[in-house]
Amino acid sequence: MKVGTDGVLLGAWTPLLNNPYSILDIGAGSGLLALMLAQRSLANQIDAVEIEGNAYEQCVENFENSIWGDRLFCYHASFSEFVTEMQEEERYDVIVSNPPFYETNYKSESENRNLARFTDALPFSELISGVVVLLSEKGVFSVVIPFTEEETFIRLAHNFNLFPFKITRVKGCPEKEYKRSLLAFSKIKSTCDIDELIIETSRNNYTKEYINLTQDFYLKM
Repeated sequence: MKVGTDGVLLGAWTPLLNNPYSILDIGAGSGLLALMLAQRSLANQIDAVEIEGNAYEQCVENFENSIWGDRLFCYHASFSEFVTEMQEEERYDVIVSNPPFYETNYKSESENRNLARFTDALPFSELISGVVVLLSEKGVFSVVIPFTEEETFIRLAHNFNLFPFKITRVKGCPEKEYKRSLLAFSKIKSTCDIDELIIETSRNNYTKEYINLTQDFYLKM
């Protein structure tokens, strides 16, 4: 699975103010989010779950080759299977997901790509209901989704008593419409901080805000 801007944004943006002991990455792909959060935190336990076989193997290899390998572990399972197995024994202080979100009739010829990019592989309702089970009482759940799905996702989360406390709406450049929403939820109702992030002023000319957020994760920025 390729490293995309969505994943880099979520990994750099996810709030870690609760000094997490345990972190879960749902739909890990290559393991990018788990690796970024290992770099950003002192969390002792960082788990990932990935259903697609090739991505799982790549994730395990990346974990083993990283300097944080002793804190990282990837499970080969669907999220529903993982929740069923872990619901009696695990709670996570931070849960992150860059979920599949293309809801169209089009499918690529690659089953691997379909699993990674289409919501029928992991519907938002299934994602949120599982997160509620595994999230600690003061835990944080963060996700990146299309801006057009923001209202729907927040409404679904509210049905499971998850409430947004931080929202960042992302534009590719100043004249474009919002493309993505970064959302952070908790089980505790609070005032929601809403802001925006613009990635570029022009092609490959990144804004100061984007550089400040992500520069620790790029070799060249």
